Amino acid sequence: MVHFLDPRADVAAAPEPYEAAADWSGGAPSIGLLANGFPDSVAFLAEVGEAIRRRLPGVELRSWDKGNASAPASDQLLDGIAAEVKAVVAAYGH
Repeated sequence: MVHFLDPRADVAAAPEPYEAAADWSGGAPSIGLLANGFPDSVAFLAEVGEAIRRRLPGVELRSWDKGNASAPASDQLLDGIAAEVKAVVAAYGH
């Protein structure tokens, strides 16, 4: 006889609906994609960007790669991103 053990735990917190904090009024939203520098983080975000385009036609996407996974993003980079987009998706690759 085979016994199946389900490794999932009971959910401890009730799910909360997520509302986007960015204001999308006034035209096409602008979203930044920030790769952390790990291998494949840029390729992964390219796929995320395509999924976003399918959900939000007319979205403007901008991409950045901080280039060094072991160093934090500089204030200059973060200020530049904040000046150009309303929201950011940051992603990690390996």
